[in-house]
Amino acid sequence: MKDRRVILIVLDSVGIGALPDAALYNDVGAHTLGHIFEHSPHIQIPHLLSLGLGNIDGQNNIPKVDNPKAHFGKLMEASAGKDTTTGHWEIAGTILQKPFPVFENGFPDDFIQAFEKAIGSEVIGNYAASGTTIIQELGDEHVRTGKPIVYTSADSVFQIAMHESIIPIERQYEICTIARKMLKDDLEVGRVIARPFTGNSGTYTRTSNRKDFAILPPNNLLTSLADHGYAVHGVGKIYDIFAGHGITSYTKSSDNEMGMQKTLDAMDTIDRGLIFTNLVDFDMLYGHRRDVVGYAKCLEAFDKWIPSVIQKMHINDILIITADHGNDPTHSGTDHTREYIPILIYHKPEGNGLNIGERKTFADIAKSISNYFGVPLDTKGTVFELPIFNMA
Repeated sequence: MKDRRVILIVLDSVGIGALPDAALYNDVGAHTLGHIFEHSPHIQIPHLLSLGLGNIDGQNNIPKVDNPKAHFGKLMEASAGKDTTTGHWEIAGTILQKPFPVFENGFPDDFIQAFEKAIGSEVIGNYAASGTTIIQELGDEHVRTGKPIVYTSADSVFQIAMHESIIPIERQYEICTIARKMLKDDLEVGRVIARPFTGNSGTYTRTSNRKDFAILPPNNLLTSLADHGYAVHGVGKIYDIFAGHGITSYTKSSDNEMGMQKTLDAMDTIDRGLIFTNLVDFDMLYGHRRDVVGYAKCLEAFDKWIPSVIQKMHINDILIITADHGNDPTHSGTDHTREYIPILIYHKPEGNGLNIGERKTFADIAKSISNYFGVPLDTKGTVFELPIFNMA
């Protein structure tokens, strides 16, 4: 088992249809991939289609192929919620019974007052907003007063935007660390996020110095692999989502293109273990902004990377392409959508892809990967009924 690798790529927010409980989340009718194909019927993603993306669900308008190169299916989210942290944690084997709290109307006044006292400064904002929008709205006031901009979203986050020339990066991280320690119990959001920006009035721009401060997850697939001597390499925001827990090495990325290049680089240097990649552009740039055309182009751009990944794969490698939640760009509001996630499982020799059907939890991914590596994992997930995951 020493030469085994799994390349696990999460297309952040690329859902494939509303879950049965979508009404609880105001997401009835959501279908990220299906609606993108409706609005962009000429989208060109030949490699994803050849793997079997369209075969996952016969009821949608995504083109099907006669002989998929990969195994295919879709998974339900067993956890409560529809945020990034919850989705990734479930992929790694942890099912949450209680969702992380959200504060769409801002954080309580008493908490904000205590936070201001702790950091020695008043803050401005404290409402749900797009990060690129709020720095244009409040950037001038922040630069003039030095008051950090606090904001949130429909996700479970406490975000703080600060200009790098007004508040140095290290101090920005200190402020976020203070917030992380204070956000407990009913206020324990999934992530505190530093959102540094630069520029001048009307042209403020976020920088690559973003840093996430996530709560520490329970032991999971990543810790089990690391404890048994396997590499666990995170690409993109994987390190932040898991607060470094179980990650043996990592590289950050500013966009999907860099994320895929870093994934290929990792395939050149890591010969055993898990390469775990998050591609955030789908969600951050197009889902939340309800940009259908941009979302379609983003899928096309990712599709072009697939041959390069396959070319670098060894005979005992498994490529898994999946998602962590939905974010239907045709849906109302700007929130994530409660959806099934697709899964494509590719290995060599290719062809004769099997339909693994509708699975009850994302944690089946973790259980299958742990079984492939021969490491124990305490999870409610079950192993995919495929010979590749039961190799001796």
